[in-house]
Amino acid sequence: MSSPIDAGATPAIAALLQQLREGRQPDAAAQDILRITAGLEAQLRQRDADVAAAIKELESFSYSVSHDLRAPLSTIDGFSRLLEGSSAKGDAERSKHYLQRLRLGVANINELIAALLLVSRLLRAPMAPQAVDMGALAQAAFMELQAAEPGRLAQVDVQAGLTARGDPALLKQLMDHLAGNAWKFSAKKDRALIAVGSQAGAGGETVYFVRDNGAGFDMAHADKLFGIFQRMHVTSDFPGLGAGLAMAQRIVARHGGRIWAEAAVDQGATIYFTLPGM
Repeated sequence: MSSPIDAGATPAIAALLQQLREGRQPDAAAQDILRITAGLEAQLRQRDADVAAAIKELESFSYSVSHDLRAPLSTIDGFSRLLEGSSAKGDAERSKHYLQRLRLGVANINELIAALLLVSRLLRAPMAPQAVDMGALAQAAFMELQAAEPGRLAQVDVQAGLTARGDPALLKQLMDHLAGNAWKFSAKKDRALIAVGSQAGAGGETVYFVRDNGAGFDMAHADKLFGIFQRMHVTSDFPGLGAGLAMAQRIVARHGGRIWAEAAVDQGATIYFTLPGM
């Protein structure tokens, strides 16, 4: 994660330059100047990367607003014209139907805007990194999902001692999104099998995962998985906006981590992510 450019670097360098001019410990002063400038260069490179990421995010938002909001707006426009015609004919039943479709279109727009605002807040919210019990977050998320659907048969296994370091509020949202996805996409199974845990990754890093035996998806389309409002399944099969994994990706990115997936159609999916120590 990037940090503000060190405001104290300039006076420190000025003091070291004065030390050089006075001939006091020249080698040590020169090494200190090199160390400080190297740190500033690293911060500037990180700031450039953050700016590039922000620009990419704005481009994604612009596409989402222009593309994803156009469909419900077209629906509203079409049904308003039909409502005008049915009202002129005095067809109350058909007019009622068109009004319901108009309300549905407005509700869809409200959901899209709410999702966009939530993603935007995730990018701007200050962070307070600390030790977080990821297992407890997962258990709480699945308890809420099970309470909402008490008739669902689901076996949920959460690894003991699953901890991470990060912002508690953001990591709760992350686990809520991933748990919700696993729960939703395994809904058509007679018995959902869901696992949350971790494994050792390259270089000794901890790789967390959320795995389900649900609908899965074709890995040929995996590049769309974490895009805002990108869906891998039709709404009639699995309702939703397609924003959950986009928000998960942004939370992981804010922690300096990576997120990816492995899946196969009708064989389930596994979402992996890393959360480097902050």
